[in-house]
This record gives sequence, structure tokens and C-alpha cells, in this order.
Amino acid sequence: MDTLKPLSDFFTAIKNDYRISPMHIAIYAALLQFRSVKGFINPIFVFSSEIIVIAKVSSANTYHKCVQELHQYGYLKYKPSFKKTRGSEIYFLFSADADL
Repeated sequence: MDTLKPLSDFFTAIKNDYRISPMHIAIYAALLQFRSVKGFINPIFVFSSEIIVIAKVSSANTYHKCVQELHQYGYLKYKPSFKKTRGSEIYFLFSADADL
């Protein structure tokens, strides 16, 4: 699997999307990094605390806002868990193995 393809596809998709900020890009890239460590699975189960460290985001609120927006804009599929023992489910839509 070409490990940069999902990121490259994301950059192609956001090229003309004025809604996407550097924070969205940082969080998306951090999610991809987390996914690569987990063996390129889709979906991944993540806790915000795991991603904000990778993305260098100082607030869980910022993380949640950006992930929800990425979901609304159609760049990923986000299913919050609302449970302390289970991470939120995130599907990558710009991936050859995206199985929704």
C-alpha cells in the first residue's frame, strides 16, 4: 500500500475547499499517522487525547470541532462513542480500502 496516497488524495480533495484550515489538516494528518501505527486499519478507534498530542492541538474542544467538521464536509466518517472505555470510530473515505 502506498502510505502517502490517502494524504495525497486528501490534499487533492481540499485544494479548493475554503472551509479547511491548517487545524483540520493537522488533525487529519495525525489521524493518518495513528492509523499507520495501527497497521492501516479502517476504521480506527481513537481517543481525542491520543490525537491531540500527535496533531499538537492544545484543546480537546478544537479536536472535536475539527473532526465533526471533517465528517460534515465528507472527508471522513466520524462516530463518537461517548464512552470512556471505547474510542470514537473514524473511517477514512480517501482510502483504497475504505469499506463503509
